[in-house]
Amino acid sequence: MSVPETEPAQAAERAAAGAAAAPAKAGAPDDWQLPWQGKARAADILCWLGIMFSGLFYWVLLPLRLSLIGTHPVVAELLNGSTESIISAAAFARAGDGTLAVVLLAAIPGLIKFDAFYWWAGRLWGERFIMALPGSRRVARHMARAESAGRRFTWPAVVVSCFLPIPRAIIFVIAGWAGMRLATFLILDLIGAVLWAGLLAGLGFWLGHHAVVAAQTISRYSWWFTIGIVALSLLVILRSQRQVRAAATDPAGRQNDQ
Repeated sequence: MSVPETEPAQAAERAAAGAAAAPAKAGAPDDWQLPWQGKARAADILCWLGIMFSGLFYWVLLPLRLSLIGTHPVVAELLNGSTESIISAAAFARAGDGTLAVVLLAAIPGLIKFDAFYWWAGRLWGERFIMALPGSRRVARHMARAESAGRRFTWPAVVVSCFLPIPRAIIFVIAGWAGMRLATFLILDLIGAVLWAGLLAGLGFWLGHHAVVAAQTISRYSWWFTIGIVALSLLVILRSQRQVRAAATDPAGRQNDQ
């Protein structure tokens, strides 16, 4: 299961859980469960729907993505840009079924299709949304430094986001929060996607027949793999929700709210 592709679903699920458990600020209306404060604007609703759709898209596509990597890997990477689909497509290309150029081009929309929504969330909601994302606590202490560093941090961070051991969504939200322009974000995101896809395609081309056999095996037992992934994802989401509730009911947190 790919790191870049699973993050939109997990980020959407955990961001919703985190925002719902976050304490209301003084004077805030009853809609504090959502990442914006006060009455929702059209931009708030559109951005939130886009993020929720990214999570729904992942779950709906999950059974199909595993069955496709051993039969139509280029279609699989076009839809989701997953690690396994790019490696499989490159391995098939080495076997004479397709070309590396097609593999790279097909991976790009799959990798970046929902990224702009997280950049937009950073522009709209800033730190409030960042702290609701999975893994945000690990980067919270660097937030002020990231804001002061500006493009010296955000530009390279967006480019190498696929290679970092933290959710890409956090990087994209920080980029929007720090004031990065949309055109700049899209260009840097595209560069990062090409570098990541190129690395995976090279690996798949090198593995060749072995990767093809593995992909075909996964496709053959795709439903079993799907059940396992769903079960594991649900456990991760439930654990994240328990942590959010525990943080919301922490005595120190209650004291700060009073």
